[in-house]
Amino acid sequence: MRVEYINPFVEAATSILREVLQCDVTRGELYLKSTASPVLGVAAIIGLAGDVEGRVLLDMNRKTAVEIASAMLASMEMEPITELNDLGRATITELANMITGQAVTKLHNLGFKFDLTPPALVTGDNMEISNTNVEALIVPMEVPQGKIEINVAVRERG
Repeated sequence: MRVEYINPFVEAATSILREVLQCDVTRGELYLKSTASPVLGVAAIIGLAGDVEGRVLLDMNRKTAVEIASAMLASMEMEPITELNDLGRATITELANMITGQAVTKLHNLGFKFDLTPPALVTGDNMEISNTNVEALIVPMEVPQGKIEINVAVRERG
């Protein structure tokens, strides 16, 4: 997996999280996963197809998702949430849209052409995402609300 695919997602996630949560973002050590990746409990999945194909996950546990959604809603002068309800799920999906949109713009500017699927949000315990023939690079990030993992499994089509 080429670093040109990864950096735009890491940069976008850092920038967007800082902006919407008004906080510092600490990036952990990157690591590769070649087998099925367990999902932390709440994952927004975005598919990529074109010159680059694969998927990106924005992964976190339920408590972190509720706290991030609450912080985002509070910044819009809306009531915070206490559970991952429809508004909370829509807020996390929008966060994934914002991060992916910024990353895709950077990739398009580098000459890569591809389409995205709208984010799908999956929740639950003991779920795994299988990566057939594509290694996933995991980028852990810490914000005051908890840990978020940017899980990128992409490759050039060919």
